[in-house]
Amino acid sequence: MIRKYIRLALAVAVSGAAVWQFTEGEIGNGIFLVLLSGIPLLFHFRNERILLALWYVRKQDFEKSSHQLAAISHPEKTLIKGQLAYYYFLQGLMTSQTNLSKSETWMKKALTTGLRLKQDRALAKMQLAAMAMTKRKKKEAQALLTEAKKLDDKGVLADQLKMLKQQLNRI
Repeated sequence: MIRKYIRLALAVAVSGAAVWQFTEGEIGNGIFLVLLSGIPLLFHFRNERILLALWYVRKQDFEKSSHQLAAISHPEKTLIKGQLAYYYFLQGLMTSQTNLSKSETWMKKALTTGLRLKQDRALAKMQLAAMAMTKRKKKEAQALLTEAKKLDDKGVLADQLKMLKQQLNRI
């Protein structure tokens, strides 16, 4: 939690130095410092560990991704709401390989905390639908698949949704 305030204080200090450089007539230094003050602000709103974990998930390196998530201590205290939702989402993806019930709780937490992107919400609902199918909860799985299909406006998950729908008809 203190890290958040340190980042903000660092951004304010660098912005103050930029104003000082502008008043001294050093426009180039001032512009550089204004741009430099954006870096701590960026990492205030986007946690670097979560960004790395997302990068590793895209590269299909789940071991490194889970290592990055494990390095975040006290996520409820150190992360802001949007970051916390993606922390839960990534934890759900990581545990879906081994423990479905734990993955289900992570995905539900991610959805209630508030995932920003529609695609991420669609993927979370699709994961929950698959978990409901394994528990033979046909109505719940059907509702989740319908919601996931509505959220998948770009059609990225269309093939997976069709496959799950076919499996659902077999239950």
